[in-house]
Amino acid sequence: MKTRIAALAAAVTFVDAVTASPAVADPVPGSPNQFYAPCAVDLLGVPVSCLETDEEHATHICQYVLRAFGVGLDCIQR
Repeated sequence: MKTRIAALAAAVTFVDAVTASPAVADPVPGSPNQFYAPCAVDLLGVPVSCLETDEEHATHICQYVLRAFGVGLDCIQR
């Protein structure tokens, strides 16, 4: 079971890294590595399908992070 959750989390993080690009998003003032994004949330509360956007349409603030299995997104709800 834990292996399935870890695999799902890895897949979700990979999808997030592929679908979100901070180059188009509004940067968070005072934090050049963070950007605004609207994200859907899965049943475990993990943000999925995050896309870059402007501050007005954002539900989350995200940044890229280095993880053991690659680059992923770290998002917090606004």
